[in-house]
Amino acid sequence: MAITAGTHLGGYEIRLQIGEGGMGEIYLAQDSQLHRPVALKLLPDDFTRDDDRLRRFQQEACAASVLNHPNTITIYEIGEASDKHYIVTAFIDGASLRERLVGERMGLEHWNWKRTQRRI
Repeated sequence: MAITAGTHLGGYEIRLQIGEGGMGEIYLAQDSQLHRPVALKLLPDDFTRDDDRLRRFQQEACAASVLNHPNTITIYEIGEASDKHYIVTAFIDGASLRERLVGERMGLEHWNWKRTQRRI
């Protein structure tokens, strides 16, 4: 189901496929209005005919959109265009966790965790 570079979905122009997984394909795209790179996750066509999978795809976007933390991705939009369902997120350029773990074991010093303390 790969989409070719130059294809437009909603307000986004597909640049290249950057990944794929169990729930779809991920593309680097350009936001036509805000002129910024974004990641666009596309639900496979056969999944859109399955109400349960479509609901889970939308639920994934809703669940991620309520998170507000430096270590979570920002959801910009969930949409549909040309009978294709997609989630648009911030594009983070860099190695995937899988790529990062191939070379060496990562210790706690590699993670950017901030410890918060709450006083009552």
